Amino acid sequence: MKKYTPAILIFPCLFFLFTNCNQKKSNTKEDIVRDSIIVKKDSVKKETVLSLDTIDYNKRMQALANKDTTGRWPVKAPYPLPGALLPYNRIIAYYGNLYSKRMGVLGEYPKEEMIEKLQAEVARWKAADSTVNTIPAFHYIAVSAQGAPGAANRYNMRMPFKQIDTLLNWAKPINALVFLDVQIGHSTVKEEVSQLTDYLALPNVHLGIDPEFSMKTGHTPGKKIGTMSADDINDAIAILAKIVREKKLAPKVLVVHRFTQGMVTNYKAIKTVPEVQIVMDMDGFGSQVLKRSTYLRYIYREPVQFTGFKLFYKNDNWNDWKIYTPEQLLQFSPKPIYIQYQ
Repeated sequence: MKKYTPAILIFPCLFFLFTNCNQKKSNTKEDIVRDSIIVKKDSVKKETVLSLDTIDYNKRMQALANKDTTGRWPVKAPYPLPGALLPYNRIIAYYGNLYSKRMGVLGEYPKEEMIEKLQAEVARWKAADSTVNTIPAFHYIAVSAQGAPGAANRYNMRMPFKQIDTLLNWAKPINALVFLDVQIGHSTVKEEVSQLTDYLALPNVHLGIDPEFSMKTGHTPGKKIGTMSADDINDAIAILAKIVREKKLAPKVLVVHRFTQGMVTNYKAIKTVPEVQIVMDMDGFGSQVLKRSTYLRYIYREPVQFTGFKLFYKNDNWNDWKIYTPEQLLQFSPKPIYIQYQ
């Protein structure tokens, strides 16, 4: 297996269809504290106003920082809008595409078997850390990079919306989130995310973007590791924030995959806003030592907001490697709040 140093992953996701304890504040008797949200009831106006319990939020962010002493974590950022998923929940996601058994566990197994496996992982994480709620998610590759330009010369393929509808239907019985992942190829974040706005306007649908397949230099996806700038990521944030404001939704989660220095540039210019919660997801497979090194180099040392960690059932167990357990990952500083299995 060819390896990059210190990067881990060599294009694992490319899909070539063409080629093959809440703390209560002192509130009035008409205030109710629910899941770290203060619900204020105005008996005159008959309105309900939600506000974030910032004391509880700060405690949870400190707990995620896991005794970091460098000042990097927790990241200083605006408080999220009420109803935020993070840091109150840990998201356990299965990644893949329904057209391919090679792109991830989401498409590898029949529906019922896949859901059973996902729920088992959710239970494992819940047992390992009972301080946060644990919720399942489907992380679906809605736009897949391609090895051929296609009619639109975008070097990507947009999956049919009926596949997204299928995932939404699968999600309902288990109260799962749905992430739509975008591999832009020669397109742009703005163009690809904009065609998904109707789905992103749904309360349980969130977004993932993958710099690995953002080919600004004109290369074919899969031939070279791509890159996104803060401007590209901010385009996604702006679209999500607009949806949240217009539809009066809770904050959206944006997952950004990363496993090299060059995949994300000018990280300090990434905007943090109350409407969007940003997860920098440590992508890539390899030994535990190599994966921890990547996490420290590109996620820990370049803080944005929240962190994620990707695990590969096959490639992380290759040769004499062993996949990380929940208990091991919970020793990291900061603790990842989004876990993705491929």
